[in-house]
Amino acid sequence: MKATLAIQRGAPGELPRIESFEVTFEHGQSVLDGLRALRCEVDPSLAFRFSCINANACKECMMLIDGRVDYACTVRLKEGVTALGPLPKKALIRDLVTEIAPPDERLWPRQ
Repeated sequence: MKATLAIQRGAPGELPRIESFEVTFEHGQSVLDGLRALRCEVDPSLAFRFSCINANACKECMMLIDGRVDYACTVRLKEGVTALGPLPKKALIRDLVTEIAPPDERLWPRQ
């Protein structure tokens, strides 16, 4: 089966663009599974966060999925198009990655 991920791409200062990618999936796989396969097999430049191995860093994969803020690791991949975007109201770093640490907890100042 195939699913299409329509991903908002770009960096600060660039106009955002939507790029669509078709990925193979099986029922039960998550959106994060699809993103990881996409980055591994098609586009290694795709930026997104996840930290499933480190329980202290959970919530890293939060993003806009079909217009709702949710975790890519819990939303199931489906046939058809899934729209993905960065978190709203957060500073964009690149693609699906936004600034998530409060300013006083960052290791370096962002310019």
